Amino acid sequence: MLSARVFAGPPYDTDDPEPVDLHHWEFYVSSHSAHDDAGWSGTLPHFEVNYGVIDNVQIHAIAPLAYNFPGQGANIYGFGDMELGIKFRFVQEGKSIPMVGIFPLVEVPTGNASRGLGNGKAQFYLPVWLQKSFGKWQTYGGNGYWINPGTDKKNWWFFGWQLSRQVTEKLNIGVELYHSTASDVNSENESRFNIGVVYDISDKHHLLFSAGRGFNGPVKAQMYIGYQLTIGPKEG
Repeated sequence: MLSARVFAGPPYDTDDPEPVDLHHWEFYVSSHSAHDDAGWSGTLPHFEVNYGVIDNVQIHAIAPLAYNFPGQGANIYGFGDMELGIKFRFVQEGKSIPMVGIFPLVEVPTGNASRGLGNGKAQFYLPVWLQKSFGKWQTYGGNGYWINPGTDKKNWWFFGWQLSRQVTEKLNIGVELYHSTASDVNSENESRFNIGVVYDISDKHHLLFSAGRGFNGPVKAQMYIGYQLTIGPKEG
């Protein structure tokens, strides 16, 4: 349940089309959790790395330690499904046009599906993202299609949009709304929201947090908390 829905643009579930700058790195140590009637599930933690390999192109990988803590029964903890992807920006943002990019992903079935720590089969995500800035405001979003093979599984859609504002030099606050269709025969369509905060301790060190819940569907609460380290060559 968790692996295909966890990873996106920290600290949000909606992503953006902007890749990491050329020869720059982003490292994250994060946790994403969700609570429903069955209990808690998520990552604790997951490790993410992004690298600007060429202009307008970023490579991406996530290695998660996943957990599944049901209200009744044994708690389960172990390695989850890895995520690999490439973000490609093919339209630069202009005065009247948004930035546009794609970010195809594959969820590699490295987790133990029988223990509730993975999907059991590879999943593929094909999204298109747009972004536009207006002074201290920024908004981005789009939609994508998940290819989700397996018994009782269903291919599904994700639609999301985010709006944020740079409140101070170090503090950014935003909100997102998103909707996903059912990913298996036992699930249902659901809509959720998150309120997010990014605090820049320095140019290299950043704290990220978001929390929200579902308007409909099983999720009663969700939360993301993470630390980001950014590294790159000095200008000039």
